[in-house]
Amino acid sequence: MSVLLFAFVLVLDLTCIATGQPRIPPHEEIARVARFVVNQCEWASMATISTHDPVKGQPFSNVFSISDGPVSYGTGIPYMYLTRMEISVKDLEVNPQASLCVSLAQTDFCKKQGYDPQSPLCAHIILSGSVVEVQNSTVEASVAKKALFSRHPEMLDWPTDHNWFFAKMNITQVWVLDYFGGVKTVTPEAYFKATPY
Repeated sequence: MSVLLFAFVLVLDLTCIATGQPRIPPHEEIARVARFVVNQCEWASMATISTHDPVKGQPFSNVFSISDGPVSYGTGIPYMYLTRMEISVKDLEVNPQASLCVSLAQTDFCKKQGYDPQSPLCAHIILSGSVVEVQNSTVEASVAKKALFSRHPEMLDWPTDHNWFFAKMNITQVWVLDYFGGVKTVTPEAYFKATPY
């Protein structure tokens, strides 16, 4: 490791210690990076296949609050609090296949490093799979509730007549872009086995 690179890494370490912010795993540890980014992010862009004219059959992207658990203690499973009144949820009722994109651009990490949101160094993760409802009165519903309401307390005050429910993404593929050289993939097994911190 060159002296300059070593000095840069040391400064990053000291910055993380001083600010109390966890440090992103090395880019070679792609499963850990994926888990880290998902845990750090509080919202995702979700793409569904639209069931609505005039864009029926086309990709449709929308923003959703997510949580996989408390910061530093995530499960890797992105939970959401949804209503069937929502346009993307109507798409999911026809076709539950979707993708979620999360990026460290929504944290202060990329800004502090001077990374553009599109830069591969501003790590972003794309999860592919299906979005399914978490059944009420299950242990997982309790986990989803704690995960979401602890990070999105405003949800507690959302209108009760919207029939909110908890949902999660069943992940079938993980795509990681955190460095130059192209996207990398991670199996769900490797993703869930990884320790992000």
